[in-house]
Amino acid sequence: MVDTVEVLVDGGKATAGPPLGPALGPKGVNAAQVVAQINEKTKSFAGMKVPVKVLINDDKSFEIKVGTPPMAALIKSELGLASGSGNARTTKVGNLTLDQAKKIADMKQDDLLGADLKARVLEVSGNCVSVGVTIDGKDAKVFQKDVKAGVYDGQF
Repeated sequence: MVDTVEVLVDGGKATAGPPLGPALGPKGVNAAQVVAQINEKTKSFAGMKVPVKVLINDDKSFEIKVGTPPMAALIKSELGLASGSGNARTTKVGNLTLDQAKKIADMKQDDLLGADLKARVLEVSGNCVSVGVTIDGKDAKVFQKDVKAGVYDGQF
């Protein structure tokens, strides 16, 4: 049987304190080893909340599965924004370059439905609409139309 502990931790900064320590204590695993592995696997998400699953086997061995932060958090982190736009329709708070959109699409690759990079970048641009961010200097919806029309085909 496998026990599962699911927590949301700060990327690269998990500690044996709450919420992780109290959840792991009764399971009998070495919390310091678990925390060290979580920090190693989440260091690239520094400054973001990251969903983590710790799968604990009967012999007290464990496996760590790291999720990815929500797409909006990745967009805001990439642009150094504290928050998205209060009114995404009229107020734009940043501009994502095509390369940044590709980077986010790669980070979220396992969670996205798009079959190729172009389709995944379109998913990223959809999130830009709600955060209030433009892409490549264009409104996200205009960018999506351009991608579908083939304007960016040489860049994927």
